Amino acid sequence: MSQTQSLAVKTRAGLGKGACRKLRADDMVPGVYYDAKGVNVPVMVEHLPLQKLYSKIASSHVFDLQIEGETKPALVWKVEHHPTKPRITHVDFYGVDLTKEIQVRVPVEVVGKSKGQVKGGQLEIHREFIEVLCLPLVIPDKIVLDITNVDINESILIADVVLPEGVKAVYDNNYAVIGVLASAAEAAGEGA
Repeated sequence: MSQTQSLAVKTRAGLGKGACRKLRADDMVPGVYYDAKGVNVPVMVEHLPLQKLYSKIASSHVFDLQIEGETKPALVWKVEHHPTKPRITHVDFYGVDLTKEIQVRVPVEVVGKSKGQVKGGQLEIHREFIEVLCLPLVIPDKIVLDITNVDINESILIADVVLPEGVKAVYDNNYAVIGVLASAAEAAGEGA
């Protein structure tokens, strides 16, 4: 991202369900800013600027959060949506220290058509996100997996995923991110 986005929020005094309902009725979104040092600040933000920012950066980019005139680097940490309307009902911001690594989820994008799919196999995506550890300013937008060389009954494991410099995958077990399985008809034919 070439230019850091910014979002202005205000601190809020009213806490609880009733106060939050009033904010939402006034086209405001209640939220909480969690500082890297453990300080929690209840905030409110206008819905439209928040919606625009979230559609541009989601949860994978640092932006400048302006709280009552003070600018702090932050991530959109958690967003709650209305169950039937396209509205954000609550947002959590996480203040980051730009010099310390953080753990975040990054979406996986699969490109290409595998050898196994060409032969009739089924692509199975096991993980849509990968947990990574990196500095806040080098969080990748997405992790692209080229699957053109994956054959039937083969997988791409997390240890095989090529990540940008300064980004490390977080995992205990070497799990499969994607795999190509034999189709049901092929599997039945082999068993007969």
